[in-house]
Amino acid sequence: MSRRRRIYEGKAKVLFEGPEPGTLIQYFKDDTTAFNNQKKDVLSGKGVLNNRISAYLMTKLAEIGVPTHFMRRLNMREQLVREVEIIPIEVVVRNITAGSFCKRFGVPEGQVLERSIIEYFYKKDELGDPLVSEEHITAFKWATPHELDEIVALTIRVNDFLSGLFLGIGLKLVDFKLEFGRMWTNDEMHIVLADEISPDNCRLWDAQTNEKLDKDRFRQDLGRVVEAYQEVARRLGLTPEDGPADTAATPLTPLVIPPAR
Repeated sequence: MSRRRRIYEGKAKVLFEGPEPGTLIQYFKDDTTAFNNQKKDVLSGKGVLNNRISAYLMTKLAEIGVPTHFMRRLNMREQLVREVEIIPIEVVVRNITAGSFCKRFGVPEGQVLERSIIEYFYKKDELGDPLVSEEHITAFKWATPHELDEIVALTIRVNDFLSGLFLGIGLKLVDFKLEFGRMWTNDEMHIVLADEISPDNCRLWDAQTNEKLDKDRFRQDLGRVVEAYQEVARRLGLTPEDGPADTAATPLTPLVIPPAR
């Protein structure tokens, strides 16, 4: 890693200059944080699991026509992604009440919402990633109304697909966070799904027992965090713990650009 130019380092990942113009290498760390970086630890093997799980889910989403920045998994901790301009908004989808949602509205955990709720948070650590409205997003020009419409449409598709996929392996998709970016091809801008999809940014409960198999195990000191991530990978049919076999790269994921409307 020392021979490559570091572009950006976040809480759980590092971005390095890619082998071709317009590409980056996304490296998954074992670092784990919660409560706006107030709680920290290093969980051995977590980055390997998140890399494998996210690569699988991004590939599946591309197969149904969701455009993403993901190209292919390179090895146990790295994947090749397209370079995008990240929109500074975290899009959170809530299907079941949990986490900060319960605190804000005084509702118990575990209530199935009559309809999924989409919330937006401004990506700004020093401000605590505040909850914002669509009006904030467009007024501050973080995204245009048209871009926001595209983001919402893609978010609904992702939620519908992942909810069914996880339910098929005995997991409830309680809530999850998405990030999007702008990517240019032939002087045309497209909104694509970026970042990652893993137990780090999804709440996943066992469909029968409601056992938590996500980052809440770290937030709430429940223990066996990596084991929970391993269980998610196992149910998805992935075995990153197998060792050398996991270093095989996944096939290149084609970028699907929806037709202009």
